[in-house]
Amino acid sequence: MSNANWKPFIFGGLASVTAECGTFPIDLTKTRLQVQGQVGDSKYREIRYRGMLHAFRRICREEGLRALYSGIAPAMLRQASYGTIKIGTYQSFKRLLAENPEDETLLTNVLSGVLSGVISSSIANPTDVLKIRMQAQGSVIQGSMMGNFLNIYQQEGTRGLWKGVSLTAQRAAIVVGVELPVYDVTKKHLILSGHMGDTVATHFLSSFVCGLAGALASNPVDVVRTRMMNQRGGALYQGTLDCLLQTWRSEGFMALYKGFFPNWLRLGPWNIIFFITYEQLKKIDV
Repeated sequence: MSNANWKPFIFGGLASVTAECGTFPIDLTKTRLQVQGQVGDSKYREIRYRGMLHAFRRICREEGLRALYSGIAPAMLRQASYGTIKIGTYQSFKRLLAENPEDETLLTNVLSGVLSGVISSSIANPTDVLKIRMQAQGSVIQGSMMGNFLNIYQQEGTRGLWKGVSLTAQRAAIVVGVELPVYDVTKKHLILSGHMGDTVATHFLSSFVCGLAGALASNPVDVVRTRMMNQRGGALYQGTLDCLLQTWRSEGFMALYKGFFPNWLRLGPWNIIFFITYEQLKKIDV
């Protein structure tokens, strides 16, 4: 494997872990907002948080600062696997579809993003399930990451670790299929316009735009995925479509955009940190 082939995998993983550490508390508040208000689940029926800032303050006050990083271990493990595979396969698929960067089109980039999102998210799904379970528990987490992993496996089997995998793959297809091509296209047009070069400012603006696009496209799928992964034992939802319809009927259409602002506020900074880190790592001569 040549340098050109392995660099996106390694640099993508490193940049993903860096971005995850910087934005994890926002992701946790998003998860708490999304799991609350479920009529059929007594544990999460109560509306405890009125918004992201209220959730942030209440978690800090009632559970302590450490609770903001509940589930950070599986989250970092997820990014080390998901982020590595996602960026590496995205760049590889682009080179398969277009030999030179100049030959890339929006269609080739979207197709590459969708394929890389599905593959990477499917492989990393158990770490995603574990992260969401630990985030939802907060200060009452029992045992370590491995202890929680084994608990899910013993009680729910292998299927429990891949719970919601189809929805995770769908979400990843949407997010990666939107974010990475939008970043590439925005960056390309900013540079070709002559007003901006291949600089940190260009990377910042391009990543901000792709974060907003990704949040708008993915939030409904993200709400359903979070609820599917968080349910235990008896199935409250019979499938992804049932979860979507139940949420819509019992809580209204806007329930599908629960946690949108924390989702956007996470995806925005996450993408900014990720792409700036990734672009700087690409400059390293190794």
